[in-house]
Amino acid sequence: MEYPKFTKDMRKTHTILIPSMLDIHMALFENALRGSGYKVEVLKNVGPSVVENGLKYVHNDTCYPALLVIGQFIDALNNRNDTHNIVLLITQTGGGCRASNYIHLLRKALIKAGYDYVPVVSLNASNLEKDSGLAINYSLIKKVAAAMTYGDFLMYLRNKARSYEINKGDTQNLTNKWVENLSKQIDNNKGLSLKAIKKNLFKIAKDYDDLKLDLTHKIPQVGVVGEIYIKYASLGNNGLEDFLVSQKAEAMVPGLYGFIYYCLYNQIYDYEIYGSGKIKKYVAKFIIKYLERREDLMIKAIRTTKFTPMKYFKETKELSSGVLSHGTKMGEGWLLTAEMMELVEIGYGNIVCAQPFGCLPNHICGKGVMKKIKEIHPDANIVAIDYDPSATRVNQENRIKLMLAIAKEKIDPNEPAKL
Repeated sequence: MEYPKFTKDMRKTHTILIPSMLDIHMALFENALRGSGYKVEVLKNVGPSVVENGLKYVHNDTCYPALLVIGQFIDALNNRNDTHNIVLLITQTGGGCRASNYIHLLRKALIKAGYDYVPVVSLNASNLEKDSGLAINYSLIKKVAAAMTYGDFLMYLRNKARSYEINKGDTQNLTNKWVENLSKQIDNNKGLSLKAIKKNLFKIAKDYDDLKLDLTHKIPQVGVVGEIYIKYASLGNNGLEDFLVSQKAEAMVPGLYGFIYYCLYNQIYDYEIYGSGKIKKYVAKFIIKYLERREDLMIKAIRTTKFTPMKYFKETKELSSGVLSHGTKMGEGWLLTAEMMELVEIGYGNIVCAQPFGCLPNHICGKGVMKKIKEIHPDANIVAIDYDPSATRVNQENRIKLMLAIAKEKIDPNEPAKL
């Protein structure tokens, strides 16, 4: 069947809709695309109608992230008058996860819903869709890399600070200020060079370091890992980060850099373990070096503050050794294990492993390694939470509250907070 295509001529007439996931990153990515000549809108529609549309047009055995992403698209189209000037953008990893089939599920849903004329663009590095009008060039890659760097940096510092703020809302206000500042820079082709990124990161770090925080009492520090969509999207995890903060806990979610590194290192491991993709291996190494220079700036900037930085990813990836092989790369694979190990080592011994119900890779690489992680780190307090249309929010939150109760029992009330 011939599907409608997004052509170069549509850039000025059509608006590209992007599903929500990482609020900070998405605002920056939106401006990266706008600065490259595209009309872009990140979806913000939430609520029961998103799930209802997902269940209506996607088989209920399909994983929850697909149901939500497709449901959000259909719900948005149902509430617009310009559907003939709309393009949908979806990302694909090209791996063994069902996510690689989302685009086919989306197109099938669009036909059922009467939107068969709406083009779908796949953003991927696996040549899954080769004839798109979305031009992936160095200029756009440079903007997206800068946006991802700023997004990870702001998310990390916001999560570090907001549970301790004395004046409620200070942390989010500062975050919003910097998102607006950086968005303008990216939109005007500024803040993209290594020198400019360094200057911005050190300014951002100082601003967060100057926030008034109450560090007199230690609170539970909780890491969040899991399937990439459920881990990051508040729509998918029922506002997990906000819930943890409301329970007087510090929430820490590993950045998007980790997932990108994971995908790149898998190209190297494909050659080293399975003997395939020699050229891809060298391309991956080149991109890793490109990202490592920016990662180094993030960590050095955080070291000038009271906050403890994340580990370099080259250290993080080795933490899965002895627990799970680097050849395990379906879904979040060995990254999920490595992130749990890293979180425990940097002080986040309490972990929520958020996963779609029935997501086999996450059940193996998340639930399946918990016993081994607890053997290595006996104090690790890990809970696996399934997210699904039939799962109740009350049950999910009660299980998290039980994990937090155990965490609070281990805290000395007179011990000061350690960031």
